[in-house]
Amino acid sequence: MEPQNAREKRDAAVEARVHLIVFRLGEEEYGVRIDQVKEVTITPEITRMPKTPSFIKGVSNIRGDIIAIMDLEERFNITSAARDSRHTYTLVMEAKDYTMGFIVKEVPQSLSLPLSSLDKAPSFVQDFNISENFIEGIGKYENRLIIVLDIFKILTSDEIMELKS
Repeated sequence: MEPQNAREKRDAAVEARVHLIVFRLGEEEYGVRIDQVKEVTITPEITRMPKTPSFIKGVSNIRGDIIAIMDLEERFNITSAARDSRHTYTLVMEAKDYTMGFIVKEVPQSLSLPLSSLDKAPSFVQDFNISENFIEGIGKYENRLIIVLDIFKILTSDEIMELKS
């Protein structure tokens, strides 16, 4: 029979983890679950589309697929931090009914956190205009706070229908 403290150490070693893609919007760090991201690529040329919301920058050809490209800073009304960057990067996510790219200004990083370090976001910080909550929680890693987004809930169902048409 295994001693109590050895079992606790083994259980702590296999604690459930959440694997994130982490990036900056403005001055804050955000993350999305890695299983919500199909790929990360340097943002290709974007073709502006008429009659789309300002946070939809247009469409791009990524590996033969034409996908809508969204600027998350603009979507969330976040003032962009001044950065000298030649490239932006696009996180490509694929939902059941659509594929979407999200522009981020610096190279996204991969990070694995213990599930226990992910706290639920306080309800008062949520967007009251969107019925489904797109903030999954707040991750704590060393001295950093990472806002974890559910990328599939960033658009409202009306916006999704608009993009699909």
